[in-house]
Amino acid sequence: MELTLTAKLQLYPSPEQVALLQQTVEAYCQGCHAISEVVDTTHGLQQAVLQREIYRLLRTQFGLRSQMAQSVIKTVIARYKSVLANGQPWTRVQLTKSALDLVWNRDYSVKARGFSVTTLEGRVQVPFAMQGTARFFDGTGRFGTVHLVHRHGHWFLHEPMTKDVSGLDLAEIRQVVGLDFGINFLVTTYDSRGRRPFSRATPSNEGGIGKNLLPTRSSKPHAFPYGLGGLGGT
Repeated sequence: MELTLTAKLQLYPSPEQVALLQQTVEAYCQGCHAISEVVDTTHGLQQAVLQREIYRLLRTQFGLRSQMAQSVIKTVIARYKSVLANGQPWTRVQLTKSALDLVWNRDYSVKARGFSVTTLEGRVQVPFAMQGTARFFDGTGRFGTVHLVHRHGHWFLHEPMTKDVSGLDLAEIRQVVGLDFGINFLVTTYDSRGRRPFSRATPSNEGGIGKNLLPTRSSKPHAFPYGLGGLGGT
């Protein structure tokens, strides 16, 4: 079966690269606003129709590359469909977040020195924090469309990676465990035997939070083989 994981990778662009990324993100956001205005007026969400009407404008007025222009259209359509799917009345979508979508092998790729990212002025190779990311770049998975985000002065890539994993044999499951992550407690679980342990984070010697986990209602060890959230079998 296929499993998709998303890594949040911090980029370390140079000052010159920061200027190029900011310029590109701003053009992407302006393109989204332009399309949102058209969609709000026409109530049309057909990608082919919007592409005929505004694709050339995205290329000439905002300087977007071909793939980015198409991504802008898809982004706006997805936002409107999300609003409607949630049962909200029709309203003009405002896109204010400093972010853009990059398509694998068209807008970005992975190189030895970092991510090769498309900007309005061409490609730049941006280094990133590689610690703990080996399983994402071991050649066994497929990359998808990444989300480039600028937040609090830092740059991040939300990188999805899909890989084939061995299927789960239901006959081998002896117990089902549900996990719920919260604020007051780092994690709580509930298993098919009715046990419900809590774990809270305590300050480490270095002053950080979360390096030591203390069970507060059960001292029995529990295994969580399927990672964050959801259900796991043991």
